[in-house]
Amino acid sequence: MSDPLSPGPVKPLSPWRSLTGALIAGTLALPIAKMTQLIAQSFAEHPFASDNQTAMKISIALRTLVVGLSTLATGIFCVAALGLLALSVQLVWQRLWSTWGKRDQP
Repeated sequence: MSDPLSPGPVKPLSPWRSLTGALIAGTLALPIAKMTQLIAQSFAEHPFASDNQTAMKISIALRTLVVGLSTLATGIFCVAALGLLALSVQLVWQRLWSTWGKRDQP
C-alpha cells in the first residue's frame, strides 16, 4: 500500500516548465504590486485622527505592517520569477553545451 503523503514521480527539469513558473510568478507579482500601491495611497489619503497617543502608535504600526507585508509578498514573487527565469537560461545553456561537447568528440 502506498503512502498518500509521499510525492509522486518527480518530473525532470525543463526550460519550458521553469519559464512557465516564471511567467506565473511574474503575473502574480504585478497585481500584488498594484495592490500595494493602492493600499499605501489609501493610507496616505485617509490619515488616522485621534487624540490618544497609544491609538496613534498602534495605527502607525498596523499601517506599516500591512504595507510591509504586501511589499514583501511582491518582492518574493519577483525574486521567484527572476530565479526561475535564470534557471531556464541555465538549463538551455547546459543542453546546448552538452550537445556541442558531444559533437566535438571523435
